[in-house]
Amino acid sequence: SLFFFALSFLAAAQKPAYQLFTNKGKKTQYEKMLADASKAEVVLFGEYHDNPICHWLQLELTRDLAAKMPIVMGAEMIEADNQRQLDDYLAGRIDQKQFDTLARLWNNHKTDYKPLVDFAKDQKIRFVAANIPRRYASMVAKKGLESLTTLTDEEKSWMMPQPMPYDAALPGYVNMMKMMGDHATDNFPKAQAVKDATMAHFIIKNMQAGSVFVHYNGTYHSDHYEGIGWYLKTYRPQTRIFTIATVEQDNLDKLEAEHLGKADYILVVDKDMTKTF
Repeated sequence: SLFFFALSFLAAAQKPAYQLFTNKGKKTQYEKMLADASKAEVVLFGEYHDNPICHWLQLELTRDLAAKMPIVMGAEMIEADNQRQLDDYLAGRIDQKQFDTLARLWNNHKTDYKPLVDFAKDQKIRFVAANIPRRYASMVAKKGLESLTTLTDEEKSWMMPQPMPYDAALPGYVNMMKMMGDHATDNFPKAQAVKDATMAHFIIKNMQAGSVFVHYNGTYHSDHYEGIGWYLKTYRPQTRIFTIATVEQDNLDKLEAEHLGKADYILVVDKDMTKTF
């Protein structure tokens, strides 16, 4: 019995780095999340870009889903006009150094997203560069949605179809305006919306029957079933979507009230977790 006491003491003494909760704030297990994710057509994994637990869990979930069923992968972090370079890398036509040079990769690509892309490469899984090129999102922020009508057909192929449905009253967009304070213009949330709509558009365009599309994005793009989720439902109402949100808390024992209902599963990471950049 001393042996079992020691075992239970060890279990209690471990410091967890994260805890999963349901949208109602009940503690839950990774296996349950995996089972629920595998029933969806689209998994939106909302991350903090600088959080290593997110990146590790994304890779684990992706591997475990791929072991169960066919998957397609996609990410906010690679923009649609770099799909060709991404395809060349996945097919082995260019190496990492050339990929770095030819595509606009994020500064933390090597540590945080390369493992996902390399998994797709090894397993011959389609990986979609899902985001609108940032120069067009900036254009919308400065000059509004109308500015996109001036683009060439090729440029328009790197984003959602126009005209784009848009609801300025969605709480996520309203909060963005509040956060920006005096700097806010009506075009600011529209720049967020063109990203959300583009990612939803490319997810739908690349979905395959009988497979799960696993998409990695900043958690704000899918929190509260808005953003990408709202556009998925607008463009393809029957889509079965499963969402994961990330939050940081001092205490992992209880989900703070403000995070209830943010997603189907909420990944709570210890606030002291090391940042990747």
